[in-house]
Amino acid sequence: MKTNVIYNEDCLEGMKKLPDNSVDLVITDPPYKITSRGNFGSTGGMLKKKISMNGRVFSNNDIGITDWIGEVYRILKDGSHCYIMTNHTNLKKYLNEIEKAGFSFIKNLIWNKGNKIMGQYYMSQYEYIIFCRKGKGVAINDCGTSDILTVLNNKTKDNNGDNLHDTEKPVGLANILIENSSQKGDVVVDPFVGVGWVAISSYLKQRKFICWEIDEGYYNSSLRRLGKIDKRFLKKLPEEEKPAQQQLF
Repeated sequence: MKTNVIYNEDCLEGMKKLPDNSVDLVITDPPYKITSRGNFGSTGGMLKKKISMNGRVFSNNDIGITDWIGEVYRILKDGSHCYIMTNHTNLKKYLNEIEKAGFSFIKNLIWNKGNKIMGQYYMSQYEYIIFCRKGKGVAINDCGTSDILTVLNNKTKDNNGDNLHDTEKPVGLANILIENSSQKGDVVVDPFVGVGWVAISSYLKQRKFICWEIDEGYYNSSLRRLGKIDKRFLKKLPEEEKPAQQQLF
């Protein structure tokens, strides 16, 4: 399977094409259901959208961890690491499922986003990153890294000033995880890449990437973002989606 490619397809079909024990690192922010809620009045962002009031963030939100975690375990090499983003609502289920799949849980990292999201109780300022391994334990490259990772949650905007992706994760966060759990030339996989955070980081850090994004709009956005680094990625965009030359840099 070709590397340095984002595939616009269902990752469940895509990962089947990868051999056993062929991937050096997995980092992913999977879609998951959120708590159903009504409009909180002054609450902004995705929580005001109708789809979120029904406990969904994306239209492709029905996939669960039990559907994909076994494939992630299969394709990872022995001694490799896996990072999975999640929230407090899904944490217990995710921890149970990763251990059922065969992973050894290492610890939960905290991503401090630097901004707060309104809720009914305390305002949320962080997300969990489940850090686990397949097989033997291998230390991270920089053991002095804190388990609280403070990276500002600055989202990429479209031409209208709206978020390209409501739960986009920063490339700077992926940089930390990739530098600590892989080497140059390694293969990094993200089954749910969104608008490209893991792919962009992998490319900048001289790793190879294989990523999937089922939503065509997010897929096109990820290619445009990669195209700002290397214009060869723009060749995969439909002609009408290609940005004007002056918009690239």
